Amino acid sequence: MTDASAAHSEHPPYLAHHFTDIEQQNESGTLGMWLFLLTEIMFFGGLFAMYAVYRLKFFEAFREGSHRLNVTFGALNTAVLIGSSLTMALAVRAAQLSRRKAIIGFIVLTMILGIAFIGIKLNFEWSADYHEHLIPWMGFHVESPNAPGVRLFFCFYFFMTGLHALHMVIGLGIMCVLLRMAAKGRFDEGYFAPVEVTGLYWHFVDIVWIFLFPLLYLIGGRY
Repeated sequence: MTDASAAHSEHPPYLAHHFTDIEQQNESGTLGMWLFLLTEIMFFGGLFAMYAVYRLKFFEAFREGSHRLNVTFGALNTAVLIGSSLTMALAVRAAQLSRRKAIIGFIVLTMILGIAFIGIKLNFEWSADYHEHLIPWMGFHVESPNAPGVRLFFCFYFFMTGLHALHMVIGLGIMCVLLRMAAKGRFDEGYFAPVEVTGLYWHFVDIVWIFLFPLLYLIGGRY
């Protein structure tokens, strides 16, 4: 018996009264998360569609705004999030195999990578944007005939990346709860749904960034 299984025997998973067994409860939780993600897809899909319309209308201004972003930090953050998706997947697998220490380790690694992403965004990208007067509602100033369109680009940029960062912060909060549950040995091969659905959420957040990076940072290519 693994360390997680031994602890889990003392703390059986809570089975809600309206479910027949724990398997049905797990499947229902997974279905609920997929439905939630569907609403998120519709929300971000509408946002992406609106962005596409204005990008087409003001392409040169959006291209100029894109080239004011630091593509190196954007690429670095992309690599960081891809790594966090891997560690999150490994956490789910560890939960399925009742490996408590591995669950904790991989969740901690995922959180570290998530915090690193936010740290790069705040301390390097957004901080530089502030000093270069690129924040639309905080003294925006660009010497260019395309300035109004560049400002519109940065409105999209900060709203979309800010919304993405908010989703990451929520995900990190959920992982704090998972860590506490894992430390108490609540997960094993029979009950790992909370880790699995959190993994689905985290992968969705990562996929959103995979779309944001080229849409925002690579307009018109880089020379």
